[in-house]
Amino acid sequence: MDTNSVWGSWGLVVASIVTLLVVRAVWVLQITGRALPAQSGVKRRPLRTLIVLGSGGHTAEMMSLVRVMDLKRYAPRHYIAGATDNMSLPRAERVEAELLKSAQFSDQDTKAADEWLQRSQYSKIYRSREVGQSYVTSVFTTLWAFAHSVVQVLRIQPDVILCNGPGTCLPICVAGFLLKLVGWRWVVVVYVESIARVKKLSLTGLLLYKLRLADQFFVQWKDLKTKYPQANYVGRLM
Repeated sequence: MDTNSVWGSWGLVVASIVTLLVVRAVWVLQITGRALPAQSGVKRRPLRTLIVLGSGGHTAEMMSLVRVMDLKRYAPRHYIAGATDNMSLPRAERVEAELLKSAQFSDQDTKAADEWLQRSQYSKIYRSREVGQSYVTSVFTTLWAFAHSVVQVLRIQPDVILCNGPGTCLPICVAGFLLKLVGWRWVVVVYVESIARVKKLSLTGLLLYKLRLADQFFVQWKDLKTKYPQANYVGRLM
């Protein structure tokens, strides 16, 4: 077999793989965002949940959501924050301790519920861009952050990714989408836009909305629903 034939065969293989990935991507994008079917049966399995935290008000808003979550349904919970964020994870640990202390369970499920609550984990990822960092160098840090996010998502194997706007969540959501794309795992991305966003989406929210990477996209103001009709308006959650 001559060299041209070999290269031709490899070219055909590559073209076939690319075609399959494109078809798969179109299919995934078509069904992403649709309402999830209800699980049948009396017992529903717990959903391993990855919660992305961010500096400023993002973590405060996320903790408000965590406090009203079904603790047994969304468990275990794995919290992730940026590498330079030294406040978000300790705050999440305090909230988890409060939830464990105040949770009310029946005698039959107390042990199981405590096990889920105590399995909450905390880790950090590299940030795509620090405040004041040049856009040139941010290209390299973004690639590094994305690679680290893929490793973390593969390690955690989440069923649900919950985020609300910090830039840290973008590579995490893209990594979750890639798992869908290759058929490794169906990861549901739930995005809740910050209550501080009244007239327009944050950059992270806009990218997730335009790229259709979020399965469920929630906004807290009617003006945003009018401007972005594919979003779900749920009123103020905070």
